[in-house]
Amino acid sequence: MSTHAKRERLLLADLLETAGPEAPTLCEGWTARDLAAHVVVRERRPDAAGGILVKQLAGRLERVMAEFADKPYEELIQLIRTGPPRFSPFSLKQVDEMSNIVEFYVHTEDVRRARPDWTPRELDPVFQDALWARLERSARLMGRGLPTGLVLRRPDGRTVVAHRGTPVVTVTGEASELVLFAYGRQSAAEVELDGDENAIAKLRETGQLGI
Repeated sequence: MSTHAKRERLLLADLLETAGPEAPTLCEGWTARDLAAHVVVRERRPDAAGGILVKQLAGRLERVMAEFADKPYEELIQLIRTGPPRFSPFSLKQVDEMSNIVEFYVHTEDVRRARPDWTPRELDPVFQDALWARLERSARLMGRGLPTGLVLRRPDGRTVVAHRGTPVVTVTGEASELVLFAYGRQSAAEVELDGDENAIAKLRETGQLGI
């Protein structure tokens, strides 16, 4: 596993363990147990994980997730810590590098920022750049179907267009915060929004961001 993905994986497992199975998360309707089951199913049950993206498979995904959620919570945490089995595509370094850095970072923050006393983490520049590189590749997917144009901008001026349209809203923040915003965690992301006031209000409330 890549260094960043491994770090975020272990941090996520630790946070889930400390929070307990009934702790809230930023994933609407999910407790920490549900989130843990999602992570495990994504890596260990490719036959069901397709339901994350394909609506026709969503029913199977829900059933398999429910089966895993019924397992002892400690077992789910251990499965996250130990990582995917050899037959999983996520065991390949290249796949892990492309997929799990953002996945585990976002879900780590889903646990952290659901707490009332959370504070932002200080992330090193290399990790910020790694998150930005992945956001550049996925921004248009995350922004499809938005009611406004959307530009994501880092403090140093680097930008990516997530959705072309008018009026345009520019969201400025560190790469890590922009990732959270683009992946549907608008209310928890520490960013600044500039543009038409009505467009900003629509963007903050939309459920169209993310997968």
